[in-house]
Amino acid sequence: MLSALQNIFKIPDLRRKVLVTLGLIAVYRIGGFIPTPGIDAQALAEFFNRIAKSQGGAILGIMNMFSGGSLEKLTIFALGIMPYISSSIIIQLLTAVIPALEKLSKEGKAGHQKINQYTRYATVGLSIVQSYFIALWLEHPGRLLEGLNIVINPGWGFRFITVITLTTGTIFIMWLGEQIQERGIGNGISLLIAAGIISRIPAAIQQLVIFVSPKTRQIHPFTLVIMAVLLFGVILAVIMITQGQRKIPVQYARRVVGRKVFGGQSTYIPLKVDTSGVIAIIFAQSIILFPATVASFIPNPAFQRFATTLTRGHAVYTFLYALLIIFFCYFYTAIVFNPKDISDNMKKYGGFIPGIRPGEPTTDFLDFVMTRITLAGAIFIALIAILPDFIMAWLKVPYLIASFFGGTGILIIVGVMLDTIKQIESQLLMRNYEGFIKGGRVHGRR
Repeated sequence: MLSALQNIFKIPDLRRKVLVTLGLIAVYRIGGFIPTPGIDAQALAEFFNRIAKSQGGAILGIMNMFSGGSLEKLTIFALGIMPYISSSIIIQLLTAVIPALEKLSKEGKAGHQKINQYTRYATVGLSIVQSYFIALWLEHPGRLLEGLNIVINPGWGFRFITVITLTTGTIFIMWLGEQIQERGIGNGISLLIAAGIISRIPAAIQQLVIFVSPKTRQIHPFTLVIMAVLLFGVILAVIMITQGQRKIPVQYARRVVGRKVFGGQSTYIPLKVDTSGVIAIIFAQSIILFPATVASFIPNPAFQRFATTLTRGHAVYTFLYALLIIFFCYFYTAIVFNPKDISDNMKKYGGFIPGIRPGEPTTDFLDFVMTRITLAGAIFIALIAILPDFIMAWLKVPYLIASFFGGTGILIIVGVMLDTIKQIESQLLMRNYEGFIKGGRVHGRR
């Protein structure tokens, strides 16, 4: 491991990419401390302190996690990259149902650039809408937060400045992600999200120390050891499922054209166990938390009871949350994986699965296999997603601590780290340097 890290800085091109990536991540973190104009910081802190204790705190906690803590401070990066993620998911879903977008996605690099342009436009639109409603919400926080004057000078001036500031911040984050993608190493947007989540670790450790300290003694030291073992097990399981795939063997028939022989080689189709990743969790969280958040701000006993039922930790919430995750795992897999297209392409180039006839039987076989392995992946993702709820109920700790034992955060961190290590590994092995993985070592220059 240490030799691989040293090798990174021996290659000028790779060293430059790593330093550019770290520098742009540092710029992103610095922007998380620049406040939006016109806000009373003390009133804002009290605002989020009260919100965190209400039913509406769940969805804000998730948004705050994705923004790296910028939302609770209302910095220029308060919206984070969530508008871009939402736009990407919306455009991806529309690509599957709108023929014009589907045709555009199959036009190669030019088509992808056009779709990326549409995604950017949608990001700007979503950012403007979200920032405007955040400005209105801060001006009129509701009965739950009555008496707080968060905005120093409310009015259209404050709303305009807030919309411009937060929208510009989101666009700048999007630009940072694209610069990492082009000039650095790793997936830019994913790295920024992971950096924001990792930045919350010191605050989580600080809270954990308070719970373990002799004054409170809410968590026994032996329980802390069990938590460490559980954390290691969760990370190991996430790595295994994230990397897990079913390899479908494919044989290509040999063709003779003139004096040349084409085909005859064997390959495989890798079907991922977890195709959706964190997208299924994001979809499920958005659907189950949004109505509960809206209901919690309506001063009506029936709406308040409904909001309580869909609160994190409630049995109804946990059950519905797990079902929604399983549903969206299948839904997303059905959108991105088309067994008929794969079958047609194989048949076109003379490929076939041994023991399966080309055409419709191959389509049915791929669909059957994908349905079975997706079930295993969906159940695992659902268990990981609801694990923080059980940690909170078991140890009576805040969500900030419990979120690192499962849920969206751990999936994003593990997935991004694996992807980045793979890219660095390939760069090292390409230049005949020793990599991180022992099985892929290349000793010396050859």
